[in-house]
Amino acid sequence: MAQKGVQLNRESFSCSICLDLLKDPVTIPCGHSYCMKCIEDFWDEEDKRKIPSCPECRKTFTPRPVLVKNIMLATLVEQLKMSGLQASPADHSYAGPEDVACDVCTGRKLKARKSCLICLVSYCEKHLQPHYDVAQLKKHQLVEPSKKLHENICSRHDEVMKMFCRTDQQIICYVCTVDEHKGHNIVSAALERSEKQKELQVKQENIQQRIQDREKDVKLLQQELEAINVSADKTVEDSEKIFTQLIQLIQKRSSEVKQQIRSQQETEASRVKELQEKLEQEIAELKRKEAELKQLSDTEDHNQFLHNYPSVSAFSGSPHSSSTRAHPLRYFEDVTAAVSELRDKLQDILRDTGTNIFLKVTERQTAEQCE
Repeated sequence: MAQKGVQLNRESFSCSICLDLLKDPVTIPCGHSYCMKCIEDFWDEEDKRKIPSCPECRKTFTPRPVLVKNIMLATLVEQLKMSGLQASPADHSYAGPEDVACDVCTGRKLKARKSCLICLVSYCEKHLQPHYDVAQLKKHQLVEPSKKLHENICSRHDEVMKMFCRTDQQIICYVCTVDEHKGHNIVSAALERSEKQKELQVKQENIQQRIQDREKDVKLLQQELEAINVSADKTVEDSEKIFTQLIQLIQKRSSEVKQQIRSQQETEASRVKELQEKLEQEIAELKRKEAELKQLSDTEDHNQFLHNYPSVSAFSGSPHSSSTRAHPLRYFEDVTAAVSELRDKLQDILRDTGTNIFLKVTERQTAEQCE
């Protein structure tokens, strides 16, 4: 219990900006206390907007308050230090180069936990707390930490952009609605996001359907490839059995027919594999596009969504899936029949029948190419 009380006392005398014990403590008009340097640095950064405010309750002060060291707080902090409570604070998650840093922290900044689309400020967990405690701040829209908050400010009027001009297809601020966009078709960014979200959903569904269709086509081609191999292997086997009976008479022809069949098998397999690779490439591209659309769909910031929508949602290609038609599962049976005929006619028709065999293989290849 004693340790818990010590921790509470230490936190009570810590600066919410640097998260350490107060140094030269000052109390500003709203009642919150900070290190003199921390609050001065904070106000110096805010001086661009000419409205000093409290980092915790966001209350503004005009003019900028004159800071005077709080002697009582300074004495209490010194007593805490002497009592051994100057232990290093708990390990905090500091912001790295790739992280969004808290805009309120001074010195080494902590990672931001949320960004506020109203304040246009990113907050660490401690500095975010007023948005959960203060009634007015609870109404603000918090999103995942973003490094692009500045893109929500109108470069012309220095105001937050919450409107969308459908006439010019761009995000604007309220001042723009009565200025260069006066008389245009203007709606809220939230409403435009809602409409675009519906369009995005349709595009996602179309892509998902096309992926399914292409996957079915790949399966059909795989089945056809297997059928080609099975049919070719069976034809080779049957042909070899027949030619074995006539080995002395048609050994040369047997070798030639076998070569023709294998050549046709390779041609057929190559054709199917080429189609299969093209479809798989298309599937990969569709999945990549689907991932981009999903990322855009999950964007919480309306302005970011609308900013990225034209480039991400653009998609070319036929909206209707082409169908890959599988060929019949019979490929080389006609060759087997021709070989059987050759066996019956033997030497007298060997030359003519051999030519006929090669013609049938060639005709099959030509018919496949024409289809």
